[in-house]
Amino acid sequence: MTEFSVRGANVVVVGAARSGVGAARLLARRGAHVTLTEQRREVPRDVEQLTADGVELELGEHRPDTVARADLVVLSPGVSPRLPVLRLARDRDVQVISEVELASRWLRGRIVAVTGTKGKSTTTVLLGQMLEAGGRLTLVGGNIGTALSTQVDASTPEAIHVVEVSSFQLELTTTFRPWISVFLNLHADHLDRHDGPEAYAAAKARLFANQEASDTLVFNADDAEVVRLTRDCRASRVAYAVTEPITEGVAVTGDAIVRRTRAGSEPLVPLSAVHLLGDHLLGDVVAATAVAHRVGVSANAMTAAVDRFHGLEHVLEPVGEVAGVRFVNDSKATNVEAARRALESCGHGLVVIMGGRFKGGDLSQLTPLIASRAEAVVALGEARDRVLDAYGAVVRVIAVDCLEDAVRVAYGLASPGGTVLLAPACASLDMFENYAERGRLFKQAVGRLQQDAGARAGTS
Repeated sequence: MTEFSVRGANVVVVGAARSGVGAARLLARRGAHVTLTEQRREVPRDVEQLTADGVELELGEHRPDTVARADLVVLSPGVSPRLPVLRLARDRDVQVISEVELASRWLRGRIVAVTGTKGKSTTTVLLGQMLEAGGRLTLVGGNIGTALSTQVDASTPEAIHVVEVSSFQLELTTTFRPWISVFLNLHADHLDRHDGPEAYAAAKARLFANQEASDTLVFNADDAEVVRLTRDCRASRVAYAVTEPITEGVAVTGDAIVRRTRAGSEPLVPLSAVHLLGDHLLGDVVAATAVAHRVGVSANAMTAAVDRFHGLEHVLEPVGEVAGVRFVNDSKATNVEAARRALESCGHGLVVIMGGRFKGGDLSQLTPLIASRAEAVVALGEARDRVLDAYGAVVRVIAVDCLEDAVRVAYGLASPGGTVLLAPACASLDMFENYAERGRLFKQAVGRLQQDAGARAGTS
């Protein structure tokens, strides 16, 4: 097989966020003439490195003449494939691919790719820690924070790349072939980007489209849509489940995560080692366990990794307590399904902070949970009127202008013993750089509440 080469080619990278910068630098090192184009006028943080690598920057617009001269176009995940200027490339049969597709063509190590509507980051990080505990050379990246392009130079035949992949990254893959793919769940999301639920599901299905019988697909047997979508996959299928009574695969039995076969059950990880909030996060642990077992990691190593793992920042993250009211940060709950799981995990007596940039779906699906578990909802961002319309008939909804106000209003509405839960069900991009900034500001606002409460206690 001829190695993929870009030497001497004119390559346009569209989007100067983390993945675009990584792709541009990689392409330049591989001998391409690279132009990195960005709609915003903001100069990338790595501009000195880009310039040193010989990457040409075009800021403030995507110039049609630049795209028209391209031999290859690489898109950052945040750039829509339906960007009108891309037609100039497609009309000449020039490939338009994603950054993860580009990087995968040069990796020497094996790929374990994780996707799903919810739980990708938790599963990816925990799995990486399990493999490291088992002595495997492991590189974790993709959608989770480290662009796959930045791992190419460190890739060796012994390396295992544990890669979180989103629908945005998958929809423009053509040769991407994981050694092990992991499909966690499927619910409507990103409908502001994809042309309906079917298109979103089709993008997710690119995960295993190129797998063969020698590869493995680990899938969630508790999710009927995942089961349906993966039924005809050519890879060897390994089921995992928390509630479904599967006879073969990795499941929860009694007080342990076990591997079930027709011959019996093999204990892998005791539930006492799991320190995460919510059944859906337990499902992520089971998925990671299924993969680690497939790779050959021992039960002791898996258990040690799980016991050390206390979850990710901004994912059902306990933040603190003020006068008997606890605060939980689930800023990463950027869609309806993620918010539902947060609500189910945090009990009753909730005051929920919701809103942001709505990505599609049906907020009314949460109405029964809001009615039964929430004392009030605080709405902010572009979607605050949607939130009011969805829940105003069943619970008190108060609209605010900023996150600082949201935290203080929510605290005022909460009862002692209750919980203020940030579960936006929306993206953050109307008010924040990303969900992480939203989560950090939420925690800072809670910290100020704690300081105020401490000051009042000191003067009483």
